[in-house]
Amino acid sequence: MFTAKHIAAMLKAQPFRPFRIHTSGGQSYDILNHDSAWVTPYSVEVGMNVDPDGIAEYVQRVAILHIDRIADLQPAATT
Repeated sequence: MFTAKHIAAMLKAQPFRPFRIHTSGGQSYDILNHDSAWVTPYSVEVGMNVDPDGIAEYVQRVAILHIDRIADLQPAATT
């Protein structure tokens, strides 16, 4: 079971490692940088359709209770 503290620690990790949240309802949400999600005591707010300036089109609320697993993603390649 995941907690708000566990997810907050993942967002603050240095260096940051991108990850994917999988829910009990079958949805998944990619967290590509530490600014794309915010943790509350009972949910993770995930910025969706983030533009190059870092502005999210909308925010999806994900209940921590419904997070089944979290998987690491490969970091974006730099050129």
